[in-house]
Amino acid sequence: MVLGAGFGGLAFVKAFPRDLARITVVDRTNHHLFQPLLYQVATAGLSAPDIAEPIRALVRKRPDVTVLMGTVTDADFERRTLTVDGRPSAFDLLVLAVGNRTSYFGNRSWAAFASGLKTIDDAIRIRRSVLHAFERAEVVDDDREREKLLTVAVVGGGPTGVEMAGALAELQRRVLARDFRRARLRSGRVVLVEASDRLLSPFPEKLSRRALEQLRSLGVQVLLGQRVEDVRDGELDLGETVIRAANIVWSAGVTTTDLVHDLPLRKDRGGRIEVAPDLSVPDHDGIYALGDAVVLRDAAGVSVPAIAPAAMQMGRHVAAECARRIRERDTTYGNGRPFVYRDKGYMATVGRSRAVARIGRLRFSGFTAWILWLTVHLAFLAGFENKLSVFVKWIFSYVFYRRGARVIHGIPDPSTRDGVPACETASRHSANQDST
Repeated sequence: MVLGAGFGGLAFVKAFPRDLARITVVDRTNHHLFQPLLYQVATAGLSAPDIAEPIRALVRKRPDVTVLMGTVTDADFERRTLTVDGRPSAFDLLVLAVGNRTSYFGNRSWAAFASGLKTIDDAIRIRRSVLHAFERAEVVDDDREREKLLTVAVVGGGPTGVEMAGALAELQRRVLARDFRRARLRSGRVVLVEASDRLLSPFPEKLSRRALEQLRSLGVQVLLGQRVEDVRDGELDLGETVIRAANIVWSAGVTTTDLVHDLPLRKDRGGRIEVAPDLSVPDHDGIYALGDAVVLRDAAGVSVPAIAPAAMQMGRHVAAECARRIRERDTTYGNGRPFVYRDKGYMATVGRSRAVARIGRLRFSGFTAWILWLTVHLAFLAGFENKLSVFVKWIFSYVFYRRGARVIHGIPDPSTRDGVPACETASRHSANQDST
């Protein structure tokens, strides 16, 4: 059984030999999500189907793979069963590839006012809220209220925060500005808040500085060394400074899922699963864990980062280990081949023709890094149709400076009452009067 169809879980399924075992993939959604491009859905650059592919479509040619859409509510490692939506399912080998979720550092109440960016629902909600705020700014007469509506605050200076801030600035100042008459979107603000003294901490310091320069050239206000004290409705409290923003996006940290939190496994202070060098879980034979949910220093002494390439490498490693043990009928877990992480580098895009990248000892920034970023992300995107769709939309956006996914939907209609159209309510009221 494989829990999670993210990068790690999908890499396991693809690498596992055909017809050697029956594989069951369990996921709470029916799709594999390309999370690195979620920010483009949130900023109207791409639509949700462009970065998601149905899991069943990805494993269609593997009759040995079964897909279950559901939530694991209980796990009994002694009896080797999982309860999926109330139904027990037995397993011989278990692979935990469940990913992570947004962390508010113990302040869960902040989630109501600052949206994380981990799912398609998150991205669509952010896009709807941002575009709706701009539409409201077009009609309000109060200058102070308009300023708030045109302000977006992004918390966290990692790759997601940097990419989100850059895309929002381009959306405001270069894509939508000419479409509005009163709102004056070019006067709007995108504020990026980071608690440390530099952006993109995993990157070399020189590339961090380049990213900072590129963001500022787009008009993003970057606040370094600023810690969030509180988040309220439309307000980001930094202690001495309070930023009034109609939209606050949270990308400051991640934590393990509730399932991992509840499982009886060894964990570090951050709640991540501690694994043996071969990615097996100590004290639990036949259970492996990989991806963002684990903490590991590999055989070479490298601390494995919580990024997609690492999860994919882990998935392939665990697939090879499980296949070997099945073939050799090896029941001694924890003594397999140690995992060694191969660092492929880091990339982050800041905006149109702006990016930073480290590949081995090479450093890139600007247009070259941006082309590399585009190429790598297209290569790893699941599904040929998605690759083609995203490529065409990127070319169109680059040439015409336009975003295609700008339709706002999901806003309650003021003419409804309890979800019933006003005209239908009136008809019912009239019918009641007639019967009376």
